Amino acid sequence: MKQKFDIIISTCVPLPLENVDTDQIIPARYLKATDRAGFGDKLFFDWRYDKDGQPKKDFVLNDPTYGGCILVAGKNFGSGSSREHAAWAIAGYGFRVVISSFFADIHKNNELNNFVLPVVVSDDFLAELFATINDNPKAEVKVDLPQQTVTNLSTGRSQHFEINAYKKHCLMNGLDDIDYLINNKPLIEEWERRNK
Repeated sequence: MKQKFDIIISTCVPLPLENVDTDQIIPARYLKATDRAGFGDKLFFDWRYDKDGQPKKDFVLNDPTYGGCILVAGKNFGSGSSREHAAWAIAGYGFRVVISSFFADIHKNNELNNFVLPVVVSDDFLAELFATINDNPKAEVKVDLPQQTVTNLSTGRSQHFEINAYKKHCLMNGLDDIDYLINNKPLIEEWERRNK
């Protein structure tokens, strides 16, 4: 899952539903596992599959019209419980970016910790993205982490997004928190020597 993040240009998967909570992202019955492997198959499980485990043709992840590594989701994405498994499922499915006009804070941080970039945009920019994808499922979006911009390439409209400087550094360098500490071990040891 560790991947350096720079600029991504991709088509998008639209999920124009508001208040998608973590139980909808990954049902609670799958939370016993402690290994991240296989969670992509469980993403939105109850929406993707019927009671017999067959794909529901009307759900967007089962529609070959849509694809790409960017999920465009409705407002208030990732609310509910703090389960990190929801971010595991999103990353495991192959999404690198989730765009919404609002994220639950804990879920937003869980995505960042799992090398998925949550991009917060205005309500009207989000509505424009949904309209663009609806008109042309092959429309692409550019997410530029160094510049902190997201651009609808069909309209040329861009928005700036905020990200914590530390998390930006980690994403751009493919580092998790432990990697970051190991990379800074000489600085930490020097600080300890100076502050005995």
